[in-house]
Amino acid sequence: MRLNRAGEYAVRCVLYLSHKGQGVLTAKKEIARYGAIPPHFLSKIAQDLARAGIIEIRQGSKGGFLLVADPSDLTLLDVVEAMIGEIYLNDCVARPGSCPASTTCVVNKVWIKARNELRRILGDVTFADMIKKEACIPVFNKED
Repeated sequence: MRLNRAGEYAVRCVLYLSHKGQGVLTAKKEIARYGAIPPHFLSKIAQDLARAGIIEIRQGSKGGFLLVADPSDLTLLDVVEAMIGEIYLNDCVARPGSCPASTTCVVNKVWIKARNELRRILGDVTFADMIKKEACIPVFNKED
């Protein structure tokens, strides 16, 4: 499993919004500049995050995005899976019927264990935890 660009940008967006604070309206342009995210791509990402109930989109000249989820309850897993769907690593884990040997295959058991461990690790990290760290907001865009 490789986190795609949309997932990476979504994490940057939510990390920045968590740093700004829950319910704080932040301009799309500011988020795009901070995260080095192409603005048109950020709009698409924001729609997915809004559908997942993580952010709210406000339209208009004074619009932007605001974090509606509590950073203490919002995990890295929540954001990643909002963008890419449930993590499964291999088709036989996501769709056991796709392989006739999946119920007896020793490799399938390894895929399941790896998937569960990855989901556990990502689920244990909240955005509140991440913003508490020293130098919590990395600078992706070096122009400023």
